Amino acid sequence: MKITDLMIQETMIMDLKAVTKEAAIDELIASLAASGRINDPVLFKEMILKREAESSTGIGGGIAMPHAKTKAVNEPTVVFAKSREGVDFEALDGEAAYVFFMIAAPEGAGNTHLRTLAALSRLLIDAEFIGQLMNTKTPGEVTALFDSKQAVEEAAKAEKEAAKRREAAKKESGKAQESDVTSESAPMKVPDGTSDAFVVAVTACPTGIAHTFMAEDALKKKAQEMGVEIRVETNGSEGAQNVLTEEEIRRAAGVIIAADKNVEMARFNGKPVLQRPVSDGIRKSEELIRKAMSGDAPIYRNEGGGESQAKDAEKGSIGTKVYKDLMNGISHMLPFVVGGGILLAISFLIEQLAGDKHPLFQLLQTIGGGDGAFHFLIPVLAGFIALSIGDRPALMPGMVGGLMALNSNSGFLGGLAAGFLAGYVVILLRKVFAGLPKALDGLKPILLYPVVGLLVTGTIMFYLFDPFFSWINLGLIDILNNLGTGNAVILGLILGGMMSIDMGGPFNKAAYAFAIGVFTSSGNTNGAMMAAVMAGGMVPPLAIALATTFFKHKFTEQERKSGVTNYVMGLSFITEGAIPFAAADPLRVLTSCILGSAVAGGLTQLWSINVPAPHGGIFVAALANHALLFLLAVLIGAVISGLLLGLWKKPLERK
Repeated sequence: MKITDLMIQETMIMDLKAVTKEAAIDELIASLAASGRINDPVLFKEMILKREAESSTGIGGGIAMPHAKTKAVNEPTVVFAKSREGVDFEALDGEAAYVFFMIAAPEGAGNTHLRTLAALSRLLIDAEFIGQLMNTKTPGEVTALFDSKQAVEEAAKAEKEAAKRREAAKKESGKAQESDVTSESAPMKVPDGTSDAFVVAVTACPTGIAHTFMAEDALKKKAQEMGVEIRVETNGSEGAQNVLTEEEIRRAAGVIIAADKNVEMARFNGKPVLQRPVSDGIRKSEELIRKAMSGDAPIYRNEGGGESQAKDAEKGSIGTKVYKDLMNGISHMLPFVVGGGILLAISFLIEQLAGDKHPLFQLLQTIGGGDGAFHFLIPVLAGFIALSIGDRPALMPGMVGGLMALNSNSGFLGGLAAGFLAGYVVILLRKVFAGLPKALDGLKPILLYPVVGLLVTGTIMFYLFDPFFSWINLGLIDILNNLGTGNAVILGLILGGMMSIDMGGPFNKAAYAFAIGVFTSSGNTNGAMMAAVMAGGMVPPLAIALATTFFKHKFTEQERKSGVTNYVMGLSFITEGAIPFAAADPLRVLTSCILGSAVAGGLTQLWSINVPAPHGGIFVAALANHALLFLLAVLIGAVISGLLLGLWKKPLERK
């Protein structure tokens, strides 16, 4: 497939008007939408901005490549654009961007399309080619230039493959001779008289359709200039390509990991490993190769989580590290909450209709309740907090500590403590056992860390943490059970408002985790706090839906279409449906939603509403002790937020 099959002329913008990064993104998206290549500009922009938040796609050299892979795309497309004045795209080199390629890939993009996008990415490393693009005047000239360049590249590739076959034939006949031929998937041969250094590299970016292959090409070209033998593995959308072999890794002087996502690291145990962003592979390829050649990099240790991970655990601010570890536990716990919670909710409905002796009620209670999914909430939370801190050796002590917390009434708080305790116990053990003979290294991850880690974690939990957190947990439950109406309403206001502050972020998760803690500690019966957070979380998408319905002149056609889906998301307690609108207009959307969510949360406590299910939205409303009042609280909050947003938002400019 030719690159120009994806880079259609009708989407090209030969004179971009935007002067800011977001305006440039909007102008490029508008071109995609006008040609019918995307079906949801709001969702597509959300995914573009999400990718930009990970690292700027302004790769330097005057080029920007914003890209996203999402269901909002109908057909794989690349929008080409040029700017005369340049746009500050927060590029890696600090320079303005003049040439833009917005890549839109559907979730089900075929391998042919992905390979074509990879070929496009590799071309953009050529500074001379970019200069020629800057001089084009019409879409036709752009198309002709790409077709010509791709034809030259394919011819060169074919010649390399032919040379490779000729060399193989020589070897077959016993006439093998030294060759300086390089194939795309084989190591580069070092010219005579140069260093015999050999390095390996892995490139990867979150979407795997652009930077992955640009970094690969940049490293290969720079290595060839330096006379260095190199092998590059790519982790793109098609999965790992040109996978490094054990022999290549063993022979390499050093390893370069130019990646913005996780790659398989255990195979590099004992090697000097440079771990850098994928952008460094593009712009700092010479520096990376020189350091890898000289072994100027930390030694990677994979002792089920080794020296590198331990050092990483000590980097960054304490707050950032604690949040990352906590979110790792909560994110792995949530599937148990949702799966078990929905089954529990259905069981409660059956109980109301057929009684608690019905076999289906008993089955769902067993699967979803305290003997099933909900039995794992605290152990999984603790285990994966520990895993985030101390890697795999900490997982088992963390889970056992969480189970001890569950069985001792120290509950959710005890589980949190167990997770952090187990993680840092394993980090401490690494330092304690660092002086052991190297002959015992193999015993550390399979014997010393698990046995000693479990013993230390379990002992501290049994004698110290379990009694302490049981006292706190039971006291907290007693306080909540005896809250006066006024204090309960204030707590409901706070929890409800927190659900809208970041819609799925730290504040939202903290409020939800608190409600889950109260719920599980009460034997899955006290759903007062669940009522507050569920009502608060349902308000934002419902408010967006109402605003787009009743204030149509203030929203684009696409926003109105997206607003309709928020009715379903809001009723289902999926707060994230409001994120695209909040990203586009944070002040108005967040302020409006926080106020409405706080009112909804406060009303649930004013009316003493109890929802004995941790998820489900309107689908579990019937389980509430005051189902109609719960729905009324959500409706009042949504109307308040919807009206505030609709009245506050500026009308669209008429063109």
